[in-house]
Amino acid sequence: MQRVNEARVRVDGEVTGEIGPGLCVLVGVTHSDTEVVAGRLAEKVWNLRIFDDADANMRVSVADGTGALLVISQFTLYGDTSRGRRPSWIAAARPEVAEPLVELFIGSLRELGATVATGRFGADMAVELVNDGPVTVMVEV
Repeated sequence: MQRVNEARVRVDGEVTGEIGPGLCVLVGVTHSDTEVVAGRLAEKVWNLRIFDDADANMRVSVADGTGALLVISQFTLYGDTSRGRRPSWIAAARPEVAEPLVELFIGSLRELGATVATGRFGADMAVELVNDGPVTVMVEV
C-alpha cells in the first residue's frame, strides 16, 4: 500500500474509483488466504499508523480520519520471478477464490468506517497516483 496525495483508477477510460489524500491499496490473494485473513488485513490497514502527526512522526492512521482508501485487486503481486524470464502466477489464487476475498476485505473496511473507492476486479486498469513521502509498505497478516 502507498500513502498518496491523490489516486484514481480507470477502466476503459472511465474513472471507477478516485480518492484525495489516503492510501492506495493493491491487494493480492494467494491460496492460503481465508475470510479471517481478509478481515484481519482490513483491521490492520485501517489502524496502521502511517500518516504524520504534527511533529512529522508516523502516529496517525486512516481510522483517525486522515483519508480514504483506493483498493485495487492485483494478482501480479504474487508473480514468481525466481526462475526463467517470465513470471509464474501459480501462487496467485484463481479469480473465483480471489474476488470474494477482495470484496470481503473492501466490505470489512467499510464496516470499520472507511471511505473506500475501488477498481474493477479482473479488468485492465490504469492506476494514477501521487505518492506522499513516498511511503510504501507491504502489509501481511
